[in-house]
Amino acid sequence: MASGGYGALDPDAAGSTARSGGDTSGLRTALAGLTTRGRSFLAAGVAAAVCAYVLGQSDLLRVGLLLAVLPLVCAGVLYRTRYQVTGSRRLSPARVPAGTEARVHLRMDNVSRMPTGLLMLEDRVPYVLGPRPRFVLDRMEAGGRREVSYRVRSDLRGRYPLGPLQLRLSDPFGMCELTRSFFAYDTLTVIPRVEPLPPVRLSGEARGYGDGRHRSLALAGEDDVIPRGYRYGDDLRRVHWRSTARHGELMVRREEQPQRARCTVLLDTRGGAYQGAGPGSAFEWAVSATASALVHMLERGFSVRLLTDTGSAVPGEGTDGFTGSVSESADAAGLMMDTLAVVDHSDAYTLAAAHDVLNGGNEGLLVAFLGDLDEEQAEIAARMRRRSGAAVAFVLDSEAWALPPGSPT
Repeated sequence: MASGGYGALDPDAAGSTARSGGDTSGLRTALAGLTTRGRSFLAAGVAAAVCAYVLGQSDLLRVGLLLAVLPLVCAGVLYRTRYQVTGSRRLSPARVPAGTEARVHLRMDNVSRMPTGLLMLEDRVPYVLGPRPRFVLDRMEAGGRREVSYRVRSDLRGRYPLGPLQLRLSDPFGMCELTRSFFAYDTLTVIPRVEPLPPVRLSGEARGYGDGRHRSLALAGEDDVIPRGYRYGDDLRRVHWRSTARHGELMVRREEQPQRARCTVLLDTRGGAYQGAGPGSAFEWAVSATASALVHMLERGFSVRLLTDTGSAVPGEGTDGFTGSVSESADAAGLMMDTLAVVDHSDAYTLAAAHDVLNGGNEGLLVAFLGDLDEEQAEIAARMRRRSGAAVAFVLDSEAWALPPGSPT
C-alpha cells in the first residue's frame, strides 16, 4: 500500500477463529504441525509404551504415556488457541527507481483480551527482491503492538507483490507449530532509472513556458469576453459589469491562459529491434532514457505524452494523450512511470501505428528512442519528422550492446 497509512488485514487469518478445531481436518492440521521435537517425543512415548507392555513394566508405561500425550496436548491447545491478531504493511516509498532500496514496515496488533505466546512472522517477497524476511516477536500483551521493518531492492523494473503475511504459532515446549496466513498483499512498483538531463534549447519551447512564451486571450474584444463566476481572492478590477448585470451575480473576466508546448516521447518496443536481455541491454537503456526524457520535459513545462510503436498513448486518449494542466503533471508522470515499469517487447514489426497517431500535424516536439531500423522503418521514421514541429531521434545499435565488454566494435 502507499506510504501514507496502514491497511488492516484479515484478523481471523491468524488462525484465531478460522476453524472450530473439532473436525477431522482440524485434527490432521494440528498433528501435521508437530515439530521434530514433538514427533520425537511421540515416537519415544509409543516405543516406551510398547516395551512396557512386552516387559510388563507399569512404571515404564506411565513414562511412555506421558511422552506420547505431551505433544498431542500441546498440538490441541495450540490449535484451539483463539488469538485475535491483525497485521498491516506500509511501503516507503511504494514506487522506487531500479537499484534503489525501499523499506517495508510491518505492524502486528493484538486485539484480543489475552496475551499471545511467541510469534514468528514471515513475509512473502519475490526472489528478485531478496531473501524472505523472518522475525521473532516476543509475547504481546492484550492490546499490545509490535513493529518491524525490512528493506527490499531490485535491479529489474516491474511490479512485485509483497505478501501475504504468515504467522507461525508455537507452544511453550516447542512441540508444535502452526502457520496462519493473512490474505491481503501490497505491490511495489520498480520504475526505470531516471538520469538528470542538461538544460538545452529545444524547438517549440517558445510556445510553452519561458521567455518566448505565447499567451492567448479568452477572446479578442471587450464585448466578446467569456466571463466566469467570481471566486474569493479575484481582483475586483477584472469584474465584468455587463455580464454581472446579465447573470445577476458577480462575474469576472477569465485570465489569460498560457499555451503549453507539446512533446511526444516515442519508445520503440518491437521485439525484433533489440538484441540481448537484462538490466544492461539496449532495450532497458531505451526505457530508462524514455523515462528520463519524460521527466525532463515535464520539468520544462511541456505537455507530454508517452507513445509506443503500437500506437498506445499515455496518459490517455481523452486529451489527445497529452498531460493536462500543470497540476495534473505529477499524476501523469506517475502513470507514465507505472507504464514504463511493466512495458515489454511488442509483437509489431513496423512503426506504422505510431506514425498514424502522429499524423495530426500539431504534435509539437518529438523525441524518439528507436531500435534497429531497416530501410522501410527508416522511411516511416523520417515521415514522422514531417508530422512534428521538431524531432530528435536516438537510434540504438543493439548488436553493439550485445557484445561482451572489451570486444571490438
